[in-house]
Parts: sequence; C-alpha cells; structure tokens
Amino acid sequence: MAFGKRIRTYFDGTWHEGDVPVMHAADHGAWLGTSVFDGARYMHGTAPDLLAHCRRVNASAEALMLRPTVTAEDMVAITAEGLSAFDADTAVYIRPMYWGIDGDASVVATDGSTRFAICLEEAPLAPADASARLTRTRFRRPVLEDSVVNAKAGCLYPNNARMLKEAAAKGYSNALVADAMGNVAETATSNIFMVKDGEILTPIANGTFLAGITRRRHMINLAADGTPVREAVLSFRDFETADEVFMSGNMNKVTPVTEFDGVNYQIGPVARRARELYFDWAASERL
Repeated sequence: MAFGKRIRTYFDGTWHEGDVPVMHAADHGAWLGTSVFDGARYMHGTAPDLLAHCRRVNASAEALMLRPTVTAEDMVAITAEGLSAFDADTAVYIRPMYWGIDGDASVVATDGSTRFAICLEEAPLAPADASARLTRTRFRRPVLEDSVVNAKAGCLYPNNARMLKEAAAKGYSNALVADAMGNVAETATSNIFMVKDGEILTPIANGTFLAGITRRRHMINLAADGTPVREAVLSFRDFETADEVFMSGNMNKVTPVTEFDGVNYQIGPVARRARELYFDWAASERL
C-alpha cells in the first residue's frame, strides 16, 4: 500500500529503489498474519526517537512469537544509510518490519526463520493547521487475552479500519475509541490528550493500546516545560467537557481535534505548545 512519491526498500542485506516484492504467498505472515512493524519519521535532517522505534519493533516481534534477527542499533545504521539518498528537507516515513516464514496452520516457527525489511517512503508532514473531527464507534480496543495488543502487529489494523470506515460514513475523519470497560483508550490511529481547567490528561496506559513513543515524548517535553501530563481513567463525558483535545502520533506528531460528536473545540495553546516543544527537541536528534 504505497502512499508516498518515492520508496526505498532494504531487503536481503541491500537497499533497492522502489516498492520491491518481499513476501511469498506461502509465508506465515502472508497466510496467517504474523507480521509486525514500527513507524518513525525523518524530517529536517532528524530522525526523532529512531532507536526507540527500532527497539519496539523487536519487542513487537517477540510478542508475536517471532524471533528478531537485527539489533535495534544495526537498524538505525541501516536506516541512516538508506536515508542518505534523500534530501535533508524531504519528510520520510521509516517502517522497519518482520514477518514469519515457516510454521504450521496455527503457530509460527520459532527457529529464527523470520524475514526483515525496512521501507523508506517519502511522506510529507501534515500542515501545522491540520485538524481532526472525532466520533464514537461501536468497535472497541481488544485486551491482551483476546489479541496481541502489546505489539504493533499488522493483524490489529483491520479493527482500526472498521473504526475509520464507520467514522467516515458518519462524516468524521477519525473515531474516539473505548476499551473493553467503556473508558476512552485512544483514537483509531493515535493516542489522545485533553485539557481541562489548565490540566493536561491522557488515558492511563492499561494494556489495551500501545502507549506511543511520541505520546511519551510529549509527556516528557510538557513536564520539562512546567505543565505535566496526568494519566487518568477518562470517559467520553470527560472529552465532551474538555477545553482542548489533540491527538498524538508518529505520522504527524500533534493533530488538534476541533469536534467530537457535535462538541466543538478551538485549536488551543497546549496543542500548539506541544508541537513547538516537540520540534525544538527533535532538532537535536540528527542521525
């Protein structure tokens, strides 16, 4: 599913130009969905938290019973080599991934027969004034007993797609999603923050969603700036009465929310400050 103008692919120990074929029809990942990935960003000559994203894809592989074959540090070095072909002012989506090869009709083999690739895809950041409108969805985030929610696994994303499809049918761009208990977890694509009476809150990481690397970075930056974020159990009613809401994700870092099911918000000062702090910090993360 290419969405960028230019793609470079690392596979079988070398870099290739374009979206090259990497998976066979009989691979366990193609047949039974044993695939994991992560997403990082290259922008303005920086790759913020790249090592953390590479470490997480290895942790995701282990959660899906795949054996990682590349160290996170080696992934960073390979990625830096691949990015050298892009101009420093080109925004790139960095996607390391693993998938299973062998196994039976249920379990992937644990002998290290996994495949690895990195996809570098040119993908501009959304403009600073981009925003989102949210609605409810009948679909919920699963729990660990049901699914591999402790991994960034490809098999989780059809559920997210159902949420987005339902939201689009209602005229919204994204969905605010509940966990199994009915409390807010995140959106269909990103972590979520809200502001009420000057306090910044985000749903507590309860194991039903990935508490993102960019989410954590915002929490660190905002705390250092004198406005700490509090993790809490949050309801839809809390979001209906919020003063400000914004999404946090790797693709666009900060996306203000302007509506939730008829409740409207202004693009507020906390979202603007979180974005400013993030890009100020990111400038120090050169490869």
